[in-house]
Amino acid sequence: MTGQASTETRYDVIIVGSGAGAMTAAVFAADAGLSVLMIEKTAQYGGTSAISGGGIWIPNNHHFQAKGGGDSFDKAWTYLKAAVGDRVDEARLRAYLEQAPRMVRELEQCSRVRFAVAEKYPDYYPHLPGALPGGRSLDPEIFDASVLEEEFDNLRPASPTTLLMGKIAWTARQAHKAMSRSFGWRFVLLGLMLRYRLDFKWRRKTDLDRRTALGASLVASLRRSLMDRQVPLWLRTDFRELLVTEGRVSGVRVERDGELIELHASRGVILGSGGFEHNQALRERYLPKPTNAAWSATPPGANTGAALEAALAEGAATDLMEHGWWAPTIAVPGEEKPRPIFAERAFPGSIVVNGRGQRFVNEAAPYLEFVAAMYRDNQATDGQSLPAWVIFDARFRFRYAMGPLMPSQIMPDDRLPADWLGNLYFKADTLDALAQQIGVDSAGLQASVARLNGFARTGQDLEFGRGGNVFDRYYGSVDVKPNPCLAPLDQAPFYAMRMDAGDIGTKGGLLTNEHAQVLLANGEVIEGLYAIGNTSASVFGTTYPGAGGTLGPAMTFGYIAARHLSGQR
Repeated sequence: MTGQASTETRYDVIIVGSGAGAMTAAVFAADAGLSVLMIEKTAQYGGTSAISGGGIWIPNNHHFQAKGGGDSFDKAWTYLKAAVGDRVDEARLRAYLEQAPRMVRELEQCSRVRFAVAEKYPDYYPHLPGALPGGRSLDPEIFDASVLEEEFDNLRPASPTTLLMGKIAWTARQAHKAMSRSFGWRFVLLGLMLRYRLDFKWRRKTDLDRRTALGASLVASLRRSLMDRQVPLWLRTDFRELLVTEGRVSGVRVERDGELIELHASRGVILGSGGFEHNQALRERYLPKPTNAAWSATPPGANTGAALEAALAEGAATDLMEHGWWAPTIAVPGEEKPRPIFAERAFPGSIVVNGRGQRFVNEAAPYLEFVAAMYRDNQATDGQSLPAWVIFDARFRFRYAMGPLMPSQIMPDDRLPADWLGNLYFKADTLDALAQQIGVDSAGLQASVARLNGFARTGQDLEFGRGGNVFDRYYGSVDVKPNPCLAPLDQAPFYAMRMDAGDIGTKGGLLTNEHAQVLLANGEVIEGLYAIGNTSASVFGTTYPGAGGTLGPAMTFGYIAARHLSGQR
């Protein structure tokens, strides 16, 4: 099915992209009796979804309801309106809140996809009305990818960031237990490592874990569901432009095996091929400066905005083009893309500073807000916050991870690659010597650390409120008192790592309506054309309401688009 030779060029639906949103659309379109073709420009399917955490933010979902959760449409509406305001058409917001729970329930009924509720993962803006301390984010269950058979080799490998020790699959719930050092966390790690080590038969084939989790689990279970339906997926098929007949999008032109092919779609085309973060020219045109595609944590060579540009050529409207799904990143020597830093910023015993050695943000803040603060401070300090620097001491180094650095109790410094020192991380016996190595103002850094150490003793961050809300404390260390996100930096040696203003995708894109149809500037629809995921402008406006705020809408509007073009309402 993948990449097989075929002379067929006519389908009911053509889907551009192979992430979770695109695959969800394909499942429901196929189940509506439509012939479906998926095309993917790279040699691997899954896109950014496969290397992500795989969570989906679904208010009022049935898993939380089954556990007695107190969510409702009205609570979610109150929260989203408080977060998003009037930035997004209310019809789109309402469509999302109404259809997202239905999408999950129906997807689990008809496919191999399974979720569990993350009861303790709070919404990202806990101070807003309608926010919940958990229950709206769903975590994919472990999926045995060996059932993919030959398709296992075409699955985009999970990012090392999402794997225990860079190789072992674990759920977000298991990762949280270990990172927060909650009761029983050592047994969780031991069980995961034993499960991997004892899988002798599979490990004779590959070092990759047979079990997938997070985004890899979501994509693998969706791909197996499409294989069950015999939906073809063409890899190495480069989308070039839209075909338009009498004002209606009727197909796509692609390049495959060096040949230009016209593929016709009688019902419609769904664009689900990601954003434009790997198109430096588009970044320079739209995103805040400075900007660099090399800072993005998404797969290089993908997400170049080809679908966006094709739709723009047909007069499509756009929105939110200056915004990204921001996340600070750390570049690792020899790796194809940098690693996003999500949880580690909340661990106690670290500090993030600009070139003046000054803090500029609550280190444990949501990742979108963190990078937004980097840009604001960079402007206010004449370029002193890009890059920023995370500083930590020997106590932190022993107990916690920071990007690719596993805790030194597992991976001491003498076991790290030699070329990482002075490149990936810097190390010195004093803060003054460390500041000189990384070009940060020494007096400013020492003063900032001294203030933070005082806050750690009292448990109150009087500058930025770190650890002062339920979201911050989610990844805090439960055995650190009185504030699980604050500990002093006072044990030499001291360490520093560079943080860039990275992203996990762009946020702006084609403007769509509540049916996922692409709109013209005058508000009329482009018949036959749909956009979902990061190809479309986010339904959440400039905000990021909770974990899974990218994949939740991508899959929901994939479901909506499939139902709409199949004639279901």
